[in-house]
Amino acid sequence: MLNLSKESILIVEDEEKIVRLLEIELEYEGYETGKAMDGIDAFDMFLSQKWDLILLDIMLPGMSGIELLRRIRGKNSTVPIILLTAKDSIEDKVSGLDLGASDYITKPFRMEELLARIRAVLRMRQATIPVPPNPIEDEWLQFSDLRVNDKTREVVRSNLDVSLTPKEYDLLLYLVKNKRQVLDRGQILEAVWGYEYHGDTKIVDVYIRYLRKKIDVGFDTALIHTVRGVGYVLKEAT
Repeated sequence: MLNLSKESILIVEDEEKIVRLLEIELEYEGYETGKAMDGIDAFDMFLSQKWDLILLDIMLPGMSGIELLRRIRGKNSTVPIILLTAKDSIEDKVSGLDLGASDYITKPFRMEELLARIRAVLRMRQATIPVPPNPIEDEWLQFSDLRVNDKTREVVRSNLDVSLTPKEYDLLLYLVKNKRQVLDRGQILEAVWGYEYHGDTKIVDVYIRYLRKKIDVGFDTALIHTVRGVGYVLKEAT
């Protein structure tokens, strides 16, 4: 039984040495830990207990880490998940983040860095715990013919529903909240991915491209514009 007074971390990893190292370090830092060495057992543990964070290896027996991530998010769970992976391609990082991972760290990693990322993700989770909504307040943000609901995460353009992934939505929301302001890649990266994110800023360009296909393509006017040498801006066409 978990100690509810401590933050709990589920370690999902099939290498026994890494599991043991993580258990020792995390428990020394004051966390409660659980472990699963294959994807199926990990999903059962996720369903049966409440966790504050999950450390998830991508390469697992029984069920891959990516599939496990997909199933956890399919349960509408917002538990923070940090991916542990030996893979270092932009495609793998994008895939995990696109499915709702909070962060990733590439093996081999330094324990100090992993602990710092865990603290950052847990702080961010506390900062984003929703407060009771004001029933009088309008939950829709609007720019031109684009409307975004900050509560339900609905997106509508020209009265047509637009389906976005979680990270695409976060990026669009940031652009809408900062409409007509030129935002550089560093600003976007810190606001949408978090200041502890140490990946390539090119991921911003990748997601802007994804977003344009859904927000601009097929509509009369483009709203997302490139400011050469700087970054991006949400504005009406001139």
